[in-house]
Amino acid sequence: MLSTNLSVGENGHLYFRGHDTVALAQTYGTPLYLMDEVCIRDNMRMYLRAFREHFGPNSSPLYASKACAFKAIYEIARDEGMGIDVVSSGEIYTAMQAAFPLERAYFHSNNKTDWDIAFAMDNGVGYFVVDNREELDAIARIATEKGIRQKILLRLTPGIDPHTYEAVATGKVDSKFGTAIETGQAREMVRYTLGLRAIDLRGFHCHVGSQVFGEDVYERTADIMLGFIKACRDEFGAALPELDLGGGYGVRYVERDGTVDIPAAIGRVAAHMKAACAKLAMEMPQIHMEPGRSIVADAGLTLYTVGTVKKITGYKNYVSIDGGMTDNPRYALYGSAYTVYLASRPQSPATLLCDVVGRCCESGDIIQPAVRLPEPVRGEILAVCTTGAYNYSMASNYNRLPRPAVVMLTEGGHRLVVRRESLEDLVRNDL
Repeated sequence: MLSTNLSVGENGHLYFRGHDTVALAQTYGTPLYLMDEVCIRDNMRMYLRAFREHFGPNSSPLYASKACAFKAIYEIARDEGMGIDVVSSGEIYTAMQAAFPLERAYFHSNNKTDWDIAFAMDNGVGYFVVDNREELDAIARIATEKGIRQKILLRLTPGIDPHTYEAVATGKVDSKFGTAIETGQAREMVRYTLGLRAIDLRGFHCHVGSQVFGEDVYERTADIMLGFIKACRDEFGAALPELDLGGGYGVRYVERDGTVDIPAAIGRVAAHMKAACAKLAMEMPQIHMEPGRSIVADAGLTLYTVGTVKKITGYKNYVSIDGGMTDNPRYALYGSAYTVYLASRPQSPATLLCDVVGRCCESGDIIQPAVRLPEPVRGEILAVCTTGAYNYSMASNYNRLPRPAVVMLTEGGHRLVVRRESLEDLVRNDL
C-alpha cells in the first residue's frame, strides 16, 4: 500500500485509518473526501518537534491554509499550537469561526484589497506578508487610520530555481510574487519601509516552490536571505529578527516517488543556517516554514462510484466515475500523478489498463491515465490516494455539480465536517 494509513480488511475491501472505505461510501455517498485526523495531527506534531529541536522555541512552522481549509482543519491547528498562513479574507473568516487565535496568522497574497487589509486588521491578524510597494502603502495608510502599528514581513524573491515543475515555482526573479533582491528593488523597499511609522518590519519572507524532495533548495535560499538580512542590518541598523523560508517538502503520490525524512531535512537546513550565521557574525533569526501539502496530502483519500466502463477495441479503455475535475482538477492543471485502487477489490488481479475519467462535459476531465485496475463493474467503489491537499480547496461547481462532503476519521470513529452541497446550494445566491 502507498501509505501506512491504508490497508486491506478481512472482507477484501480497502481500509483507510482502520475504516472500511466501501462502508463509508455507503454511509455518506460519493464522491466523498476522507481526511485522516490522526495523520494530520501527527504531521503537525512532527513539524513542531523538529522546529523546537533544531531552530529553538521562538521559531515555528505555519500551516499553509491554501492546501486545505475548513473549520475542522483550523480547529486541529489551534489545538496543536500551529501558526497558519492565510491568503484571503475567506480563509481568515473560516479560521475565526474555528476560534483560531489570529495573532498566529500571517496574511499573504500579491493583491490584497483595501477591504481585505481592513478586515484583517479589525480581526487581529498578527502579520501581513507584504508583496509590493503599492500594498505596503495601503497597509501603512489603513494602519494609520486605525491608530495601530502593523507587524509585517516583506516578501522577497531570492532568484532560486527549485527544480520543481513550473506551476509551483515561486522564487525566481520574474515571479509574480514578491520583490526581487537581484534587481536592487528589495534593498530600496527595506529603506522605504523602515521610514513608515505605522509599520513594524519584522523581517523577510520568501517562497521558492513546493514538492521539494532531496534538493538543497532551502540551504541555497537561506544563504541568499541571510546575506541580505546581514546587509540590511549593517546598512540600516534594523533588527529584522524573523525569516520565513516558505513551504513545501514533497509527498508520495505514486510508488515511484521518493520520500523525505522531514525532521532530518529540517535538521540539515538548521545546521547549514547556523554555520552560515557564524560566518556572517550574526545572530540566527527566528525561522518559519509553511508546510501545507506535507501535512494534509497523505491524510486525504477520495472515494467515487464507478459508472460507465467503456472499451474502444484496439485503442483505449475508460472507467468513468461520479466525480472528476470538479473535485480534483490537479491532473487537468498540472498532469499530476495519483495512485488509484478499486476499493471494493484492491487485491484482485489488475487486468484492465484504463484511463480513469470524470463525468464533466470536458475532454480534459481526467483523474489519471494508464491505470491498471481489476476490471470494475458499475456501482463499485474507486479510491484515489493522497488527495488531502489542493483537492477540496480547488473544487468547483463546473457543470453545476455539487461539491462533495468531507468526513474526518479517527481511530475510533468518523464524523461529517463539511456537508455535501445540495442542488439548492447551487442556486442559493442566484437572483
